[in-house]
Amino acid sequence: MLMVVDAEFWGRGMNTHGFERAIQANWMRLVAQGPARPAAPERSPGGDSETQPQARRPLVLLVEDNQINQVVALEFLALMGVESLLANNGQEALQACTRATPDLVLMDIQMPGMDGLECTRRLRSLQEAGSLARFPILALTAHALESDIAASLAAGMDEHLTKPLDFSALRQHLSRWLVLPGMSS
Repeated sequence: MLMVVDAEFWGRGMNTHGFERAIQANWMRLVAQGPARPAAPERSPGGDSETQPQARRPLVLLVEDNQINQVVALEFLALMGVESLLANNGQEALQACTRATPDLVLMDIQMPGMDGLECTRRLRSLQEAGSLARFPILALTAHALESDIAASLAAGMDEHLTKPLDFSALRQHLSRWLVLPGMSS
């Protein structure tokens, strides 16, 4: 069961009409943005206090090929107040990470081209070589067997989350790794 949390429906139960409206609104927003969100500008660790009076929002890279899952996950991330980027497969994820290092990656496992396990191995290799800063990678997949979890962890992922995506569970897992806006550390 997919659950979409739309700010308008927060605090009351989801119904089919609300689900369809949320999916339609978010789908239209994604279509208007094109196939993937552009990468965020390169960030410097210090930053200028005059141009950045507020704390920087965490940057989460979502690596997901399924468009419905993209809509749901991006909406959840938006509701949590994080900045998000989208990659449709492992190759796009590698490119996105080298352009702007994310604070965390949500990685699907089964994708066309380069899958999530191979992408994670390559990202960890770049990190070990000193070419890329370390960040947590969380598997986000429908594969929930013990062997799937073991494969994710062996590839270098830090956690293994299963679909369907649940807002509360995702927020709980992300708050282990990030300071989410509106939440104290």
